[in-house]
Amino acid sequence: MVNEKFSPPKYFQISRDVVSQIQSGALPPGAPVPSENDIIEKYAVSNTTARKALHELEKEGWVTRVKGKGTFVRDFTVVRAINRIFGFTKNMIEAGRKPATRLVGFHLRNTDHTQTINGREFTLKGPYCEIERVRYADGIPMMKETRYISLGLCPDIQRRNLEQSLYSVFEKDYGIHLTEINQMLSAVVLEGEALKAFELEKPIPAFRVEGVSFCGKDLIIEMENSVYRGDMYRFAAKARPVTTENK
Repeated sequence: MVNEKFSPPKYFQISRDVVSQIQSGALPPGAPVPSENDIIEKYAVSNTTARKALHELEKEGWVTRVKGKGTFVRDFTVVRAINRIFGFTKNMIEAGRKPATRLVGFHLRNTDHTQTINGREFTLKGPYCEIERVRYADGIPMMKETRYISLGLCPDIQRRNLEQSLYSVFEKDYGIHLTEINQMLSAVVLEGEALKAFELEKPIPAFRVEGVSFCGKDLIIEMENSVYRGDMYRFAAKARPVTTENK
């Protein structure tokens, strides 16, 4: 018989409370988490319970202990190289994070979709599949994206598992490899209704990425309009100096 009065151990409840503060941004990367004495005082528990709570947080990778200084929220910042063609899932795995995806919206459209990127207008011919997804790393919402996928190139993609890497779906189910991505990055503020998807209460800086992906010369397979948490992401690019002849 299941014991309906069962509740998790106190140390585990305390660790979940701290985790929720980390996920909401109340405890940002690098911030000190409650000390053993703080936990004892706040939750009226023994030092053994407080120690177990901190150990649980460290074991799960939420915090880092620095000898002689205390325990601090682990830096979850992820660097994304903008000069490489690779998706969120691979980016998170390379960064040592556990990726996950939640589908939050889905529509089939028959009209064309147009976006202006870096001053140039691109049009994805209908019909296309429009999906909205929230992407997670270690349980933290990192980005919210809207993707517009060609149904001419990817027929019945709506019948696939859309909570996995779309690049993997393109390759494995349709034999399609991306050849070029044209993207535009801009700074925005996450506020109001937009905070809900990120499980945040206060406005934070963010990055908006608008892009168009090709699988052949002038052959558009998808477009995107994504928002990344500014406190969790850094974008990096490599560039070569212009030669004297090309100046």
